[in-house]
Amino acid sequence: MEDLDSPRCVPGAADDILRTLDSFGLHSDEPVIYQSQRTTAYDEALAQLKRYGYVYPCCCTRKEIADSATHGIEGPVYPGTCREGISTGREGRAWRVRTDDSALTFDDALQGSITQHLESEIGDFVVKRADELFAYQLAVVVDDAFQEITHIVRGADLLNSTPRQIHLQNLLDLNIPHYMHLPIAVNEAGEKLSKQTLAQVVNIAQPVSELWHALSFLQQQPPQELIGENLETVWGWARQNWRPKHLVGLRALPAVTDEFEHRWNE
Repeated sequence: MEDLDSPRCVPGAADDILRTLDSFGLHSDEPVIYQSQRTTAYDEALAQLKRYGYVYPCCCTRKEIADSATHGIEGPVYPGTCREGISTGREGRAWRVRTDDSALTFDDALQGSITQHLESEIGDFVVKRADELFAYQLAVVVDDAFQEITHIVRGADLLNSTPRQIHLQNLLDLNIPHYMHLPIAVNEAGEKLSKQTLAQVVNIAQPVSELWHALSFLQQQPPQELIGENLETVWGWARQNWRPKHLVGLRALPAVTDEFEHRWNE
């Protein structure tokens, strides 16, 4: 459960997510772990990165970075201001991991060969924030290794994060999982359907219908008669007929109808 950013966590949201998964027949075969309870593990990983000189303290504010940075694939590229040390009279506020500009390439099961030059496209990125919270990139890498995750299937909106995670996996001497990034659902403006775009939550009272629409959105062509079946039958059909080749190279797909759009959230 990704609840690291405690100021932004809505009370009861984690339980609601688990109830929703359960209503759709998605049952965890291991205990659910919460990132908010794993700071010791993240501290140990950060200590390892410090020990080998892979990270450094940074005192820069967002405004200072924006004023001197070039624009990368996800906003300002950190210019390396604190790489060689912090200016006299200032104190480190965050921890950044060192990058270089060699080509980092991985093969995604749907998106093909992906190459990123971290230093010039992202910059040295934060692994522990100025507010003492650990960054998503470090937490997920540590958690995936802890749970011995071998395959990661997620939305293509996280495709650009993957090279950063692989970089950390290499630095921490961890196994690199296989990745598959699915196309995300977008509205007419090309925006991801989410809370931020006011998309409504899925209807847990009609899980079979919702799953049928999800399979249809993912271009799996489920037969209409599946809507009248039970969850076990729908999942059985999905496992037997999963055709990822229908999604090769697709990073986003428009919601089919207004009714379908309002069902989806992130």
